[in-house]
Amino acid sequence: MKRFATVLLILLAANSVFAQAKQEKLRIATRLVKPFVYEDAGALTGFSVELWHELSRQLNVNSDFVVKASVKDLLQAVKSKDAHLGIAAVSITAEREIDFDFSQPMFDAGLQILTPAQGSRSGLVAAIVAGIFSSSVLPIIGVVLLIILIPAHLVWFFERRNATGLLTHRSYFPGILEACWWAASTLATQADQMPRTALARITAVIWMFASVVFIAYFTAAVTSSLTVQQLRGDINGAADLPGKRVASVKGSTSADYLQRQHIEVMEYANIEEAYRALDEGKADAVVYDAPVLLYYASRDGKGKVHVVGAIFRKENYGIVFPPDSPYRKPVNEALLKIKENGTYDRLYTKWFGSNGS
Repeated sequence: MKRFATVLLILLAANSVFAQAKQEKLRIATRLVKPFVYEDAGALTGFSVELWHELSRQLNVNSDFVVKASVKDLLQAVKSKDAHLGIAAVSITAEREIDFDFSQPMFDAGLQILTPAQGSRSGLVAAIVAGIFSSSVLPIIGVVLLIILIPAHLVWFFERRNATGLLTHRSYFPGILEACWWAASTLATQADQMPRTALARITAVIWMFASVVFIAYFTAAVTSSLTVQQLRGDINGAADLPGKRVASVKGSTSADYLQRQHIEVMEYANIEEAYRALDEGKADAVVYDAPVLLYYASRDGKGKVHVVGAIFRKENYGIVFPPDSPYRKPVNEALLKIKENGTYDRLYTKWFGSNGS
């Protein structure tokens, strides 16, 4: 009997709370972050907006959205009770749980990495430079530079006494420099003079055949390295981020993660500014919430960027409330209800293609 009375009191309290909410309207703090919340034709839309509309229908309440500039501002509005609750793409973290209450998870997410498409001009130039200076090509260049000294010294030795020979200087310096230039030119098939003495010409013929082998091997090594660069890129996961110029959003869990990993991060006011920095070559990668990056890469950034690597630092989004909010329990109940009746799956499929939960 006591249990029944307790449940009845809770239900009456919830009804009283939402009866009051119907009169005053709930103030819902949010922020713009595609595809969860954004403006279209002067109205807010997105996954989180439509999810709240479904929840408010279940709760039979009226509400108004209050758009904040950042997650920090959204949380501050909830904390100061300027808003009754907040919804957008707000990660549930242990640190935030100290000052706020969260609903049950409304979305499974995590962090991912966005990089320029390798087919872009800047990506191609970077790939060529990386290919030439890769660990497989640099040793070949070093060996060739050392081997050039052998025919250069032989030609200098045989030609140094020939007044009409290849060299204009008979002394070791700068005569050996002329011989090295001739050897390098021959390697590149650009030599415009040939030695005059018999032994120097024999050396030149041997060097020309050796040059063909070196050029073929060098070309194969560079091509192989470039192919790997085009297929993989410089950044393929979180382990590749140290030493790179990484952009993220100020105050976000992604920026916090990068700082904890001692990765230098360029923080921007919003994700659009981070995208712009990547497009302008000011950043090598953007680290942010996976669904946001995937949405951008498949739409506005299609052909210009791509998402690389697996999702790391998995996290959940939730609806945020001030501590001991009377709205938390009814919202949780409504959230469970729309998950059970298929409404949540329909919204998920509309915005993300298929329900991965």
